[in-house]
Amino acid sequence: MAYALDTLFALFAMTLIIFMVPGFAMLEAGLVRSKNVTAVLTVNTLIYAIASMAFLLVGYTLAFGSWENDSMSKWAAFLFQMAFVGKTVNIMSGGVSERVRIVPLMLFTIIMAAVIYPLVVNVTWGANLLKDTAFDISAMHDLAGSTVIHSTGAWALLAAIMIIGPRSGRYGKDGSVKAIPASNIPLLTLGAMLLWIGWFGFNGGSVGSISSKESADTVALTIMNTNTAGLAGAIVVAIIDYIRYRKFDITMILNGALGGLVAITAGADVMGIYAPIAVGAIGGIIVLIGVPFFDKMRLDDPVGALSVHLLNGIWGTIAVAIFGNASMVDQLKGVAVVALFAFVSAYVVLWVINKILPLRADEEAQREGLDITECGIESYPEFTRTI
Repeated sequence: MAYALDTLFALFAMTLIIFMVPGFAMLEAGLVRSKNVTAVLTVNTLIYAIASMAFLLVGYTLAFGSWENDSMSKWAAFLFQMAFVGKTVNIMSGGVSERVRIVPLMLFTIIMAAVIYPLVVNVTWGANLLKDTAFDISAMHDLAGSTVIHSTGAWALLAAIMIIGPRSGRYGKDGSVKAIPASNIPLLTLGAMLLWIGWFGFNGGSVGSISSKESADTVALTIMNTNTAGLAGAIVVAIIDYIRYRKFDITMILNGALGGLVAITAGADVMGIYAPIAVGAIGGIIVLIGVPFFDKMRLDDPVGALSVHLLNGIWGTIAVAIFGNASMVDQLKGVAVVALFAFVSAYVVLWVINKILPLRADEEAQREGLDITECGIESYPEFTRTI
């Protein structure tokens, strides 16, 4: 019975996580300009397909060493882990949208899903190639991947932005920042809410079992704490924005919620019911500070992924030592080792790909829109483009 229940639980959690695929797609489609929406949707669809296949063929065995599993069906265990893999590239793809070409990005997706992400999983949740070495970080507590997934994807994004550069016209020679408004607020809101719902499977499913009273209580606490952190992130951003501008910015409120959700991902299972309020609130504040900071650094991130996933991935991992029962040394060591490996490996791979097939669309393609130049299909053909 326990075997059957845990198998069903893993499959249900996996299904919730897959809802994050349209979540990322709708979020990004709402934030980019209408001339690039089809390209964004195509990228997100292909990431799910290609990353999942690469993980099936190579990545899962590299990460865990074996498919064997005594507690549930090994097929369910694989599917649950497979649901995670595309998220690392989804995090990256949104941050380089409106100027990245699809084919070279998909080449990176293969390597990310088959090698880079599985190696991060290997040394944290998996077979552990670094066991008994000075770089062993398996003691880091990261329930569902504040560092393993969110920071890994965001370090790759940082490398990509440094190589590809900003969107044409985003920054002036005088240091000014040109605002590029979101094209579809309803789609953005739908996407963020789908991500929020998917997070319940993301974090809750990572507990790994629901077949005993203790594990069922832990799953319920984990999902409750996940939701609480998202609520706190949204609320604190709304309050601060209203105090500063006497207006509510839904794009920042939603990113505040997502920042809180990323932050609680590492320790939702080991915190009481009030700590996630602080974790999520600080996550929302980090987003408010991070978005303008990265613009000042001329790191063009259309969806705010560096603030949501990188900064809050780091904060969430550290927060487990503050509000949970983890060692600060172990948490910081895990953050540092993953940062070094993920950024360097992603930068090298992207640099090589860029030399063979340029990652960046040319100026004419950006002006025309990637829907036409990369896909040949416009999402809104009846609209008259103004930018």
